[in-house]
Amino acid sequence: MFEAVKGALVLAVGCGLLRLLHQDAHRIAIDFVSLVHLDPAQKYPKIFIELADDITDGRLWFFAGLALTYAVFRFVEGYGLWRERLWAEWLALVSGTIYLPIEIYEVWLRISFVRVFALLANLGVLTVIAYVLIRKRFPAADAAP
Repeated sequence: MFEAVKGALVLAVGCGLLRLLHQDAHRIAIDFVSLVHLDPAQKYPKIFIELADDITDGRLWFFAGLALTYAVFRFVEGYGLWRERLWAEWLALVSGTIYLPIEIYEVWLRISFVRVFALLANLGVLTVIAYVLIRKRFPAADAAP
């Protein structure tokens, strides 16, 4: 279910990006910054507004396509895990492992609760998946002598 929820969220973001087609992204960014009561002259709101200035319809389609691809991948993985398919468990192990170097690097750059939690949560999930795969590979380990 977790993978399907991630896919649905990213799909919703992709659809939201398509709603920006033929819109004034700069105006939308300024309105959003004002709505959340941020100072547009500050570092991050300013970066957000500058990114909105560089948005083109082609880039919106590209990112919406990436979101769709990611969502389909997560839906397929979620379906396979729900149906307890071996290929999906391997896919989950590989796709989860891809994030480890980035998470370790982020913690190494600056330790924070969120970064450490993300790393530990991912390690926990990967440990469970690896455990399930090992139990399937070596079922005799379950039998007591």
